[in-house]
Amino acid sequence: MPVRSLRLAVACVAVALCGCGDPASKGAAADEAQLSRLELIGKRIFFDTSLSNPPGQSCGSCHDPATGFSGNFGSAAGVPFAADKRTLGLRNTPTAAYASFTPAFTVTMVGSRQVAHGGQFLDGRAASLEEQAGMPLFAAGEMNLASPAELAARLSASSYSALILEEFGAAVFASPALVLLSATQAIAAFERSVRFAPFSSKFDNALVGEATLSALEGEGLRLFTDPAAGGCTRCHAFDRTAPGASRRLFTDFGYYTLGVPRNPRIPANADPAFFDLGLCGPRREQVVDESLCGAFKVPTLRNVGRRAAFMHNGAFTSLRDAVAFHATRDTDPARWYPSGTAYDDLPPALRGNVEPALAVLDDVGIDAVVAFLLTLDDGFGPSRAPVGQ
Repeated sequence: MPVRSLRLAVACVAVALCGCGDPASKGAAADEAQLSRLELIGKRIFFDTSLSNPPGQSCGSCHDPATGFSGNFGSAAGVPFAADKRTLGLRNTPTAAYASFTPAFTVTMVGSRQVAHGGQFLDGRAASLEEQAGMPLFAAGEMNLASPAELAARLSASSYSALILEEFGAAVFASPALVLLSATQAIAAFERSVRFAPFSSKFDNALVGEATLSALEGEGLRLFTDPAAGGCTRCHAFDRTAPGASRRLFTDFGYYTLGVPRNPRIPANADPAFFDLGLCGPRREQVVDESLCGAFKVPTLRNVGRRAAFMHNGAFTSLRDAVAFHATRDTDPARWYPSGTAYDDLPPALRGNVEPALAVLDDVGIDAVVAFLLTLDDGFGPSRAPVGQ
């Protein structure tokens, strides 16, 4: 079977396994009986395209189950369209898969330096799934609702309003603040369900002896974990011997400044004086000293093969390029910085924040690591989710 056809088939299997298609037009999915009422309400809201202004965008538009709960709403710019299908955002959409395992945001001192960890979004500005769920609803560059009152009006007119009344009481729609609280609780409950964290990849099944990595995939795993080669586990940490699958998330939830090339397709980048500095804004107040300006949170690599854009600014549109960048950023800078200026998406005064050499891989090694990363896509076999997930 051609590679493209094989990937489409795997994507279809993943959708079938998670049962996360748009319920508004297809009716209740067979597996909805496994959802609590709160989770079911969350699913309805998550895929409801009538909740944006203008209508047409839902949470699932940018967190599509067919692409590992990632996506940019049809944009090819590396960052998502807003609800109007014209306005482009600032950052690549982070996956919602496995987000429930993310710890709360913290900044601690390790020796003389600050270390940031956890939080939702690429800059950790939301403390919980509930807080994160509410922000896109009212963001001008996303779903663009005017207020909680507008959200309440649309939810009260929805086909699932009776479910909301049953779960939250007859007075819920009288209070926009209560509607918002209830809606974000429901979305977060759905995002904590096994559909978002099935641990059903080839890698997961290989760990229990029900699949076998190919020679190329096995070599990729070796390089991935070798600190003298890929060195990938320095940031994309996992523990293959841990009893719980939740220890195999392929992220340490830390923050690093990688010197990713500037993405000229982002409208804000037309201003040469504009820089997206992650932990130092513009989406949040600066919460760290300047040594972490330009740092973004390490994403999970689960389902990375299904993503269409990579890095915080979507600068890369192929997984191989993303891996090759880590391996050759410092040895072949002309390949990544056509302007001739290394780390060109940071102001000159902050370019010293960039992490040192990331990996040592040749083309054969890059291909092997990519092959291994593709084994992290869910839908290969049965769920290996931790009990209670």
